Amino acid sequence: MTLADARAFLTSLFDAAVEAANPLTGIRANLPAKPKGRTVVIGAGKGSAQMAAALEQCWDGPLEGLVVTRYGFATKCEHIEIIEASHPVPDAAGLVASRRLLKLVEGLTEDDLVIALISGGGSALLPSPAGDLTLEDEIAVNKALLASGAPIATMNVIRKHLSTIKGGRLAAAAYPARVVSLVVSDIPGDDPALVASGPTVPGAGTRGEALDLIRLYKIELPAAVMAHMEKAEADAPRTDDPRFARNEVHVIASAGVSLEAAAETARKAGIEAAILSDAIEGEAREAAHMHAAIAREILHRDRPFTKPIVLLSGGETTVTLTGKGKGGRNSEFLLSLAIDIDGHAGIHAMAADTDGIDGSEDNAGAFADAGTVARLRSTGIDPAVMLRNNDAWSAFNAIDDLFVPGPTGTNVNDLRAILINPDD
Repeated sequence: MTLADARAFLTSLFDAAVEAANPLTGIRANLPAKPKGRTVVIGAGKGSAQMAAALEQCWDGPLEGLVVTRYGFATKCEHIEIIEASHPVPDAAGLVASRRLLKLVEGLTEDDLVIALISGGGSALLPSPAGDLTLEDEIAVNKALLASGAPIATMNVIRKHLSTIKGGRLAAAAYPARVVSLVVSDIPGDDPALVASGPTVPGAGTRGEALDLIRLYKIELPAAVMAHMEKAEADAPRTDDPRFARNEVHVIASAGVSLEAAAETARKAGIEAAILSDAIEGEAREAAHMHAAIAREILHRDRPFTKPIVLLSGGETTVTLTGKGKGGRNSEFLLSLAIDIDGHAGIHAMAADTDGIDGSEDNAGAFADAGTVARLRSTGIDPAVMLRNNDAWSAFNAIDDLFVPGPTGTNVNDLRAILINPDD
């Protein structure tokens, strides 16, 4: 199998995973009954615009609404307004969007229906600082969380205690209207209360637990933020709050379903597939060590699986920033993996975010193989130095090995695919 053939194969797995997370299928299967009153659509996330377009295709009746997505991720809708804001760092446009969403659900009755379209990325897209906090405080919180290396679930437990819209508060504002949340999950374990920090789904994490997590991960937050966290007003709604009694939540797409689709695509191409997990977390570079060790074991000893095979995994790793380079968790995973598989001919890998964007650049991820390190060194780049500086994007960009499919319209987190081929 040539380098081009291997990358075409890996790309086909990514395409299958993304298609399996197409929101149209999940929305069509989970449409709520039409209400006596109004149908109001709200939403946030990197896949929310495509979810809105899919809902319009399926819904036979009047509807109105507003969803917010990341810059460059909008799509055309007839009745639902699409606005864009910043991700992964919040901005003023996101603040405006949060206020408009809260205003949109004011004054609804028990005869009205709210359909919430929620996908990953909504946490940054919906800044709505509580109490005396400011947008600048929320931006500082977001930057500190992204740099902390904390799991996404931890980040979202903290975020919801600093917001007037997260942690179920948007659904509470819509009461007594019924809220049906359709969720594309990017969270390991698929807890809908953690996707986008659960604007319409209350979660179990308490304020005390949030404070414990801040201390555990040594997250440096502004003094005003910590002062707010010490107040009872920061408490998020409880899951048994009667305002949520009539609401429904449906996870319509997830990493597990997408991994199964990728595995089936591999098998149809004559390559066996093994799904390691759909919920891998932890430091990206450390997760790479585990994946690389398994790949080498298969390549050289045919255990725990026999080759040829492709290893698949999902979830969301993290990056603790110590350097000042560019990149995201998928490119960092791959650079670490490339170092570990250097010279082991027969291993090809891709890691990519299913939303099409890894970090803050325009790539979803990258490709790596047994010759990646040699190609980097031939250009004068030391891969270990680049990894220490969190500069994986620059490394892969220098050898034209970035994977750039563009925005996909969905988001079920990361797809990692490692092909071990004996014919290489």
